[in-house]
Amino acid sequence: MWTSGRMRNAKNLLGLGVSLYFWGLMDLTTTVLSGSARPLTEGPEDNLSDKLHQRMKRSWVWNQFFVLEEYTGTDPLYVGKLHSDMDRGDGSIKYILSGEGAGIVFTIDDTTGDIHAIQRLDREERSQYTLRAQALDRRTGRPMEPESEFIIKIQDINDNEPKFLDGPYVASVPEMSPVGTSVIQVTATDADDPTYGNSARVVYSILQGQPYFSVDSRTGLIRTALMNMDREAKEYYEVIIQAKDMGGQLGGLAGTTTVNITLSDVNDNPPRFPQKHYQMSVLESAPVSSTVGRVVAKDLDEGINAEMKYSLVDGDGLDVFDINTDPNYQVGIITVRKPLSFESKKSYTLKVEGANPHLEMRFLNLGPFRDTTTVHISVEDVDEPPVFEPSFYFVEVPEDVEIGTTIQIISAKDPDVTNNSIRYSIDRSSDPGRFFYVDITSGALMTARPLDREDVSWHNITVLAMELNNPSQVGSVSVTVKVLDVNDNAPEFARFYESFVCENAKAGQLIQTVSAIDQDDPQDGQHFYYSLAPEAANNPNFTLRDNQDNTAWILTRRSGFRQHEQNTFYLPILISDNGRPVLSSTGTLTIHVCSCDDDGMVMSCNAEAYVLPVSLSRGALIAILACIFVLLVLVLLILSMRRQRKQPYIIDEEENIHENIVRYDDEGGGEEDTEAFDIAAMWNPREAQLVLKNRQDMLPEIESLSRYVPQACVMDNNVHNYVLAKLYEADMDLWAPPFDSLQTYMFEGNGSVAESLSSLQSVTTDSDQSYDYLTDWGPRFKKLAEMYGATDSSGALW
Repeated sequence: MWTSGRMRNAKNLLGLGVSLYFWGLMDLTTTVLSGSARPLTEGPEDNLSDKLHQRMKRSWVWNQFFVLEEYTGTDPLYVGKLHSDMDRGDGSIKYILSGEGAGIVFTIDDTTGDIHAIQRLDREERSQYTLRAQALDRRTGRPMEPESEFIIKIQDINDNEPKFLDGPYVASVPEMSPVGTSVIQVTATDADDPTYGNSARVVYSILQGQPYFSVDSRTGLIRTALMNMDREAKEYYEVIIQAKDMGGQLGGLAGTTTVNITLSDVNDNPPRFPQKHYQMSVLESAPVSSTVGRVVAKDLDEGINAEMKYSLVDGDGLDVFDINTDPNYQVGIITVRKPLSFESKKSYTLKVEGANPHLEMRFLNLGPFRDTTTVHISVEDVDEPPVFEPSFYFVEVPEDVEIGTTIQIISAKDPDVTNNSIRYSIDRSSDPGRFFYVDITSGALMTARPLDREDVSWHNITVLAMELNNPSQVGSVSVTVKVLDVNDNAPEFARFYESFVCENAKAGQLIQTVSAIDQDDPQDGQHFYYSLAPEAANNPNFTLRDNQDNTAWILTRRSGFRQHEQNTFYLPILISDNGRPVLSSTGTLTIHVCSCDDDGMVMSCNAEAYVLPVSLSRGALIAILACIFVLLVLVLLILSMRRQRKQPYIIDEEENIHENIVRYDDEGGGEEDTEAFDIAAMWNPREAQLVLKNRQDMLPEIESLSRYVPQACVMDNNVHNYVLAKLYEADMDLWAPPFDSLQTYMFEGNGSVAESLSSLQSVTTDSDQSYDYLTDWGPRFKKLAEMYGATDSSGALW
């Protein structure tokens, strides 16, 4: 049977509760066979039974082998000894070892059965090996004992320090947390055998981080150890934790890890404005929503705890300014809410509040979490364009208004303190037809051309106001002119009417329904009246019935119409409207006499031609053509003679008032001088409207009339209207020469920009001018020199 010979380890193995069987005590041991124990000593009955069954008795007796890890000696480590009771010590038994690590980690002496470890063993890599042993007859190789397994266990020693596999650690804890608040739990592992001694029993301690934090020695849970830790004072902490085995006793191995702890922010700091007074300025021309300035309240917290909400809580500019919060930079942006005016108010005072919208109840005692500051805003003056009052004009004008009539006074003023003078004009792009004119100084809006509602019923013009001292400052206002209707268009047929009447028509038969249109638009609506024209009032053939619905019926008055007697009738119809004054027109209805069938269907409306009883000869036809040719030649001759005798258009200087005004070249006697021209004609502006012809080659430039007028100059309204009417007449007359000097005539003389154009008053006396140079021109100028009293070089008077 097998026995083991590791006597030196028996004491320790017994202490671990392992049953060991020692060789030398064979009479007290039992043989292990298929899980059952039986005595080794046998009686005669047993021998008889063995003989009968021929069953071989197993004589293996096993020990569990134990060997310490991490052997550092130079010789192989003795593990144990295998021995069979058949071995008599003569070397006839050969021991063979197989299984895990056989021949590599463990070797066996095949004669003695001693087992040695030839490699360094590490329990943390492998805690036990399972091997098989066999005893063979050295000569025959026949197994002397059945093969069986045994185990070699590696006994642990404290050769591994605790390790923090998840380190280093990162953790955070809110600032101002109470003492004992959990931060993080760290865990260290020891690779040694936890079931053998204290090699794997770990104890935690803190090496760095006191007095701020503490660690539980058994669980490794880190807690806060100091109250009121302020993030704003110190935010980051580096804590070093140690884990030591052997229960922390002397000689135990230790490992460390680092825990980086950050204090997270809480809202424990109220906002504060670094400035209690802000001074800002803004131009009065700043548009609405433009930025005036920024204010900022400092908050030592961060993130959501540092968010700000700014508002205006007091001041005299609450309705003029507004404040918004920039979410990225937490600043308050003051903007313009309404248009500013330096002339109305030069400065404003605002009280701005900054507050935290997110509060924590446990820190309210550190508040209040809001602060205020005062902002002074100065409005700076800028040169503004003129401002119209009101900002929009609506004018209603009848279409028959006279040229030069003032329809509206446009008023603008300089909003600046300087209050510069204003000059008015019309934006010609808004009045391409040049129907209106505005006085450059007074702003009086007048008509410059006749208005026609049927042509243009609405005029949207833009009047400009420019500062006299700063032409770049221009204001504008929209003027809407509605042209009111007057009854100036007579009604007329809606279309050309042409009808027919059958030869077999009866009296009172309807042959046509007529209607009319009118370009006017009376307030009470259109209503037309129909009747036969006076020349056809007693027409024996047809009559008219007014239906009182703006239509009329044409009826036959008799029967028995004949084509060969008269195939066409022209019936004049008088159409009147209901306007004031009443206007009327005459339309003609053409009626053809047609032959019809019994059902009234037209068969033919052409009159049968009468056949000449005698046919014309060729000579007669030639004579007729010759007469026609002679007549044509005479007509052409008469037209040619009239064209040659036509005289060019010559202006009568005595009768044309324009020429009298333009060619007035001597100094008159003022208002008492009535010989040069008839002043009464200038006091009758209506005569200018007698003849109005369309002229497209020139449009009135009315601005030139008053461009050079001194502001103090006052002109009579009748004369002004007369000049405008005359100007329009000249522009509309295709045959009139362009008397452009008419535009500047009334501004000539003393007090005008051009001053006097006469040379009669250029010198004060005759003695101021010497005409002696006339004597040098020769005998031809002798008479002229005598007239001016010139003397020759010798002093003799010519």
